[in-house]
This record gives sequence, structure tokens and C-alpha cells, in this order.
Amino acid sequence: MNTNGNFHSIEENLVRTLYKDFIQGWNNRDAGQMANLFSEDGNMIGFDGSQMNGKIEMDAVLSQIFIDHPTGSYVGIIREVRFLSNDVAVLRAEAGMVPHGHSDINPAINSVQTIVAMKKESRWYIAVFQNTPAAFHGRPKLTEQLTAELRKVLGANSHI
Repeated sequence: MNTNGNFHSIEENLVRTLYKDFIQGWNNRDAGQMANLFSEDGNMIGFDGSQMNGKIEMDAVLSQIFIDHPTGSYVGIIREVRFLSNDVAVLRAEAGMVPHGHSDINPAINSVQTIVAMKKESRWYIAVFQNTPAAFHGRPKLTEQLTAELRKVLGANSHI
């Protein structure tokens, strides 16, 4: 890291782009695009706790999901990118999903998403992606707050 902060601003943007590309891959229903963002031995932990290990398995499982299910679209808010070293970063985000055929976020499936990213040969890859329900048990105001924030992002992106 250098002392003027340029390392983090440039590298942080690359890690943010990695997350955005991942979300876009899901929204495009493109399993290959998503799998190619991962390291060869990457891990993905889904909203329901299901796990996929390695690019080949991810591509196969996600392809089948996209064939079998009319998946919704994600909208996300990046909360933090923190560097553990020059080549490892953690990204935390919160996301909402607009179910297929709908135009609004379903608050019941809001999630907290975490990426552990690693840099190899000048490129950032996802080593681990975890998607956890943002259930906020007993705290409905937190669900309302997050959903309102996600709806603002959804509205800002509605022209795309």
C-alpha cells in the first residue's frame, strides 16, 4: 500500500466492479459469466445454505437453476470494502431481489452478501461468496429501513 491512498482507491474500485459484475451475471441469468468471476477453487454459499465449490460446479448448478426457475433480479448496496492485504479484500453488501414478473423488492428475501476477493496475476477473483438472509428477527424497522434504501437504488436504476 502506498501512503497517498491511490492503491486503495484503484483496487477498491476493481473489487466493487467484481461485485457489480457478479450481480449483473445473476441478473443476466448467465452462469458462465458468474462462474468466471471466481477463482478455480472458489466457493459460493447461497441464500438457502446450499454450497457450490469450484467454477465447474458453479457453472453447472447455476445453469440448471436458470433453466428450471424464473429467477428475480438483484439490486445491491456495497457497504464496505476492506483490505486484509494487498491481494485480499472483503466486500460487504446488502441486496434486495425483485421477483420475476414483479416490479418491487420482496423484503422477505433481502440479504447480506459477503465476498472474499483475491488478486492473482493482476486480476481480482471471488474466492468466497456468501448470501445470508437479512431476517432481522424481531426488528421489523431494520427490514423497513433496508427495503426503503434498496427501493431508492432500484428507482435510480430503473432507466437501465
